[in-house]
Formats: sequence, C-alpha cells, structure tokens
Amino acid sequence: MKLFLKEEVRKGLTTSELTTLIYVAITTVMLLVYWPEMERPGSLLAVRIGVVCGMGVLNVLYRKLPCRATWLLRSFALILALSYWYPETYQFARNLPYFDHVFAQADWAIFGYQPSIEFSKAVTSVFWCEAFNLGYYSYYFMMTGVLLFCFLYRFEQSERYAFIFLSSFFIYYLIFEWMPVAGPYYYFKAIGMEAATSGVYPDLGNYFASHGELIHAPVRGVFSQLVHDIQVAGENPVGAFPSSHVSMSTVTMLIAWDTRNRWLFWLLMPLYTLLCIATVYIMAHYSIDTISGLLTALLLYYLMDRLYCKIYTKHQRSH
Repeated sequence: MKLFLKEEVRKGLTTSELTTLIYVAITTVMLLVYWPEMERPGSLLAVRIGVVCGMGVLNVLYRKLPCRATWLLRSFALILALSYWYPETYQFARNLPYFDHVFAQADWAIFGYQPSIEFSKAVTSVFWCEAFNLGYYSYYFMMTGVLLFCFLYRFEQSERYAFIFLSSFFIYYLIFEWMPVAGPYYYFKAIGMEAATSGVYPDLGNYFASHGELIHAPVRGVFSQLVHDIQVAGENPVGAFPSSHVSMSTVTMLIAWDTRNRWLFWLLMPLYTLLCIATVYIMAHYSIDTISGLLTALLLYYLMDRLYCKIYTKHQRSH
C-alpha cells in the first residue's frame, strides 16, 4: 500500500503541529494567570508538556520511518487529542461570568418566545425525537468518517484539511473559554422554567462554576438514551455559543464538498440537517447559537483555507 511506501523526509513542523502549539501556548499563559483558581493546575500543565513531548516522539518516528502512514499519524493524533481539550475549556470558563442572560434575551427579542422550549413542546413524537437525537449523536462519526476518507483517499490535501479542522476547533475553544455560555438546558434549569417562558433572564455571574445541573429531555428510544448518556458522562456548562456541533459539522461538510466526492457529501446531508435542528430541539443551544455556528463556520473555513495556502506557499519557498 502507498501508505507504507518509504518517501523523502519532509522537514519542519506540520501545520497541524503548528496550530496545536499555538493553542497550547495561549492556554498555558491562561493557566498561569488563573493558577490559584484552577482545579489541579499541575495536571493541566503536565498534559501540555505531554502533548509537546508526544509531538516530538511522532516527529522522530516519522524521520525514522518516513512514509505516508507516519506522516498522517502526526496529524491524526492531534485531532484525537481534541477529545481532551474540549472538557478542559470548562476549567477556564468557570473563572468568568457567563453570558446566558444575553443570549436568552436575544432569542426572546427575535422570536418573542424561547425556540428551544416551544420546539421540544411542539414535537413530541418518538419518530422525530429519535431522528433528531440520531442527527445530534452522528456528529462524532461524521467528522471521523470524513477525516479518515481525506487521509486515505485525498492524501495530497490531507494536511490542509487537518489544519482547517484543528484551527477551527481551537478558535471555538478559545471563544468558549473567554465568553462562556452554558446553554438553555443549564440556564433554564438554574432560573426555572417559569422565568424562562416569561422572558425573565437574570445575570447569574459565574453561578455555573459550582453548579452543573441540567434539564434532561425524556428518553424515548435508543438515540435519545445515547445522547442522555453523553450529557451525563461528559457535558459541562460551557461551549454553547457558537454551537460547536453546528459549526464543526458545517466545516466537515465543506471539507467533504471540497474532496469532490459528491456521494460522501450527500450521504451526510440528512444527518447534518437533523443535527443542526437537534441542537435547539434538545435545548443544548439557543437558536442564535445555531445560526452563529453556521455563519462563523463558513467564515472560518474560508479564512483558515487562505491562511493554510499562505503558510504552505511560504514553506515551499523556504525549501
């Protein structure tokens, strides 16, 4: 297989490694600033050291065994590390006041009601409940599938796609850390449903630094149970604005379109559509979060693609 054929060593850091190092550097400075307020700051710092050392090990492995497989491993390992970086955003966000009252008020001003509450009340059938939860749950598999397709069948563009994907995620993580929003199922639980349906949205400050209770939607089938289990196991009151489910699935769909494999794109379209709707239906996001996720994803994809081209061109000239 071409994946394991020996090739000439490519010098320097990959763009995925570069963007990861920038994120690690920014959050390390934040960690040092918040050190007294952080939980287990020493462990968080150790993780950063481990990530940098791991990048070094994979770089050495590639130089010893230069082939497509070891080259791709350098990027894919960093993408897998996103599963750690997301929960960590809460450790930074909990030190700041939350902005849920602003976004809840924005939804009320636009619609005159809370779309997440009214939508979940209006659509109660098991079929649609399961369909929306299927879309929401498919988020992880959509991203993994598209990236694997790119790594295996679009190797020449794989580094570009990995850079766009990682950089977009890191930018959203920084937004979550600097402008925390818990989302309706946390905020409405905190203020009470009567206030939520009456347009009364108090500023709770950093209430969510010590409270993580949320409204659980009724479990009506396999996929609503899976989403419920994810919420119980790994969710924290952070990351609602903009919706990373909508934004990163949009980036994923744009990558799928760019591969020119239309079967891949249209196969994912129904799941993508259900996912976007589900973010409001299960009360994970305000509608403005979902709209912002879509718009910012389009902008970020364009900007990160342009940035990659500039970095790649500069690298080519230097070699």
